[in-house]
Amino acid sequence: MSKVLISDELSPAAVQIFRDRGIEVDEKIGLKPKELREIIGRYDGLAVRSATKVTAEVIAVAENLKVVGRAGIGVDNIDVKAATGRGICVMNTPFGNSITTAEHAIAMMMALARHIPQADRTTHAGKWEKSRFVGIELYAKTLGIIGCGNIGAIVADRAQGLKMKVIAFDPFLSPERAIDLGVEKVELDELLSRADLISLHTPLTEQTRGIINAANLKKCRPGIRLINCARGGLVVEEDLKAALDSGHVAGAALDVFQTEPATDNILFNHPNVVTTPHLGAATMEAQLNVAIQVAEQMSEFLLHGAVTNAINMPAVTVEEAPRLKPYMKLAEQLGTFVGQAEEGPIDRVIIEYEGHVAGLNTRPLTAILLQGLLRPLMDSVNMVNAPIVAKERNIEVSEVKTDREGTYHTLIRLTVETKKRKRDIAGTLFADRRPRIVEIKGIEIEAALGPHMLYITNEDKPGMIGHLGSLLGDNGINIATFALGRAVQGGDAIALIEIDGPIPAKILRQVQALQHVRQAKALIF
Repeated sequence: MSKVLISDELSPAAVQIFRDRGIEVDEKIGLKPKELREIIGRYDGLAVRSATKVTAEVIAVAENLKVVGRAGIGVDNIDVKAATGRGICVMNTPFGNSITTAEHAIAMMMALARHIPQADRTTHAGKWEKSRFVGIELYAKTLGIIGCGNIGAIVADRAQGLKMKVIAFDPFLSPERAIDLGVEKVELDELLSRADLISLHTPLTEQTRGIINAANLKKCRPGIRLINCARGGLVVEEDLKAALDSGHVAGAALDVFQTEPATDNILFNHPNVVTTPHLGAATMEAQLNVAIQVAEQMSEFLLHGAVTNAINMPAVTVEEAPRLKPYMKLAEQLGTFVGQAEEGPIDRVIIEYEGHVAGLNTRPLTAILLQGLLRPLMDSVNMVNAPIVAKERNIEVSEVKTDREGTYHTLIRLTVETKKRKRDIAGTLFADRRPRIVEIKGIEIEAALGPHMLYITNEDKPGMIGHLGSLLGDNGINIATFALGRAVQGGDAIALIEIDGPIPAKILRQVQALQHVRQAKALIF
């Protein structure tokens, strides 16, 4: 039975979802870092919001952890790089609080435009300072959105309802999507120079950290107003304060800060700053939505291998998982075969998908094939971190797809290049949905792979098979299946032999010493 730890406040609905799926769940809220490190090794899954810091130190001792689920969008409280290195899937819930956060950004923009918090305070104090709080209309103003994903797109829609003109900077926003949203796609410098108000909706990455800094604020028109309901690290707070003090920035509305909980900040009590304590996702609807989503996603991953909204691995839907399962096994077998057979450092990997498989979601197939290929080199590699490991080792990986059927209805071919040779292997699924190897080094063969295999390359000479069979039989090694193939009579030949258990090293050396044998490898699957 899988076991999940919930370490931040989540709706009871999440706990019930885990239990209904047969997953054991513990709720331990407010754990100190040392306490979390002491117990995390017991769990297969960890569900968090923003309070728990899933650091590299936590991940290092999470011996059984397979998935971290973030009930929310931002994952800057999770060391994704460390998790990926350990083969741990990191998921978020990008849609559960999108509307809530977008609405909060609009509310903050209105509050900023009309000085509502400041006017509220002075009115409660018995003052009637009507002339002090003259605001601006949002009508016909230009709103610059930095980051036009799920939340940014909703903000754009709401702003257009207020009859604002919306321009957007987002490197991943396609021209077609911009047209659909009714926004004008621009570069960052143009957005800064044209916008009357700027709203941030981008994740915090090395590229976006400190994107609102002194240099970029100088590019903005005087009187610019800034709204940040995304991540505090997007704004260099010292630079923003200086621009507010000078009057170049007319006001800022901030829901997030560089350090949270923010009990003290240089922007607090500034007369032109509106603040809230990270309330972007704080509605009853959003809290429920993200809790349900993270529980469902983690459950499907732990129980069925379905991958939804993962930060560091390819998506596999619940519907796709059963269709991909036999192909996953085939891809892993192909990678494992070559990973054990190849001895030199790998320079290039080419994966060809032909026929039916080319129309499927091949990204997880490529990931698990790389897992099989690299695992003989690294025990800790899996389909989460295999693409990263390949990149770190400067292995070039490419995919080729063709929906044209060849000899087989569906086929996966793996070609691996080293400085010494090029090795290729191909496999298919037969009607029973079981993987079969159908070609090795251009030689046709038909073989199913068992747990223990003996792979032999040899010259096609009479008596070879008899000598091999006698050697194995004399040493008490039983043959389960025996598959043969050759290029031409008297030329290169191969044999794939399933045996009942591991072959002792001494016997393997005797096989390698047989006349006409060029290579003999014991393979484990």
